[in-house]
Amino acid sequence: MGTLEGKVAFITGAARGQGRSHALKLASEGADIIAVDILHDLDLVNYPQSNEDDRLETVRGVEALGRKIVFEQADVGDFDQLRRAFESGYDALGRVDIVLANAGVHAVTIGEEEDPVAIFNETLRVNLLGVRNTVKVAVQRMIDQNEGGSIVITSSTQGRSGRGYDGSAAMEGYTASKHGVVGLMRNYANWLAKYNIRVNTIHPTGVDTTFINNDAVMGWINGDASNAGALSNLLDVPVLQPEDISDAVAWIVSPGAKYVTGTTLPVDAGFLVR
Repeated sequence: MGTLEGKVAFITGAARGQGRSHALKLASEGADIIAVDILHDLDLVNYPQSNEDDRLETVRGVEALGRKIVFEQADVGDFDQLRRAFESGYDALGRVDIVLANAGVHAVTIGEEEDPVAIFNETLRVNLLGVRNTVKVAVQRMIDQNEGGSIVITSSTQGRSGRGYDGSAAMEGYTASKHGVVGLMRNYANWLAKYNIRVNTIHPTGVDTTFINNDAVMGWINGDASNAGALSNLLDVPVLQPEDISDAVAWIVSPGAKYVTGTTLPVDAGFLVR
């Protein structure tokens, strides 16, 4: 029997990358899944977002582990849309014990940005407002259960560092949003402690997903050698695998971390101590 038997996890950005990996890891520990992803591209983000094939792959993976999954399309930056998606999953599965606010974007650009203000605002809309929305649509259900719970917000090494700044609105928005979710986490950890709901952020270094494996990010890194150097890890590994982050997430939502709250957990191969 897994450590999460009988639990239900609500995961945003679940169609691929870290979100899919988290869904599969938690399902392997016994959790059923309420999954959400946008499943279409965003005008100001210059790499492809998730699609229907990605969604189906996550569904197949969770079901192959013998767990239930309800996967709805929603933009985390749209509160009403996200609330409807969550409630659909809640109605089907009957509870929520874990929230993983994982969805995020990095609108990296090469050269001059056509509309820096719009890029900055869109990044905060998804990465910061989207996290706030994710918690707010689900947390009252968790409170009403009166059984505690765990919320994990995906930040980044850029949520505890300013390394890699190139003067762009894309990087400003990304770094500001990933710092901002730490503030939200600390608010929520204080607010929800009386309900035995734990809240933490996780701070990955680069992870081998389409989030960095795309033409825009690769062009940015290859365009200036200092960019790659600024984002290098202390340990001899260029990027982590999604499963490396999922292992940490599975621990922090488990009973084994029952007294861990209000923390900023790096899974970063030493990035933050360079």
